Amino acid sequence: MEIIIPSLSSINEAAQQFLAQMGDHKVIAFYGKMGAGKTTFIKALCQTLGVEDVITSPTFSLVNEYTDREGNSIFHFDFYRIKKLDEVYDMGYEDYFYGGSLCLLEWPELIEDILPEEALKVTITEEADGSRKLKW
Repeated sequence: MEIIIPSLSSINEAAQQFLAQMGDHKVIAFYGKMGAGKTTFIKALCQTLGVEDVITSPTFSLVNEYTDREGNSIFHFDFYRIKKLDEVYDMGYEDYFYGGSLCLLEWPELIEDILPEEALKVTITEEADGSRKLKW
C-alpha cells in the first residue's frame, strides 16, 4: 500500500488514511532517512488517536508513553542512539512489543533481529517535490 502526503497541511488526513488501512498491526516500524518525516508522521498518528500529551521523539529516553482518547497506551520508540541490542533487551522490549499496545518505532533497522515477525514495516521517503511517500 502507499500514501502520498503532498504537504504538511495534509498530514492529518494521511494519518487517518493510514490508521484505516494498517489492519490489526500493533508494532509499526518506520524506516526512512534523517529528516524523512518519521517523527512528524508519528505525531500526526498520535494526535489522530486523541493523544493530548506533548509528542516528542524519545531520542534520549528511548521510549515515550502516550495515552489515546480511549485510555490505551501508545509507545513511541526511537532506536537511533542504540549501540548494542543488549540495551533493548535491558529495557524489556518484549513487554512492549508483545503486550498488545500500539508500538511506533523509529530507526527499527538497528533492532531488526528482534522485530516481531508480524511488525508492519513502513518506509517514508521524501520525494523530489517535497512530498512524502509512505509505502508498506
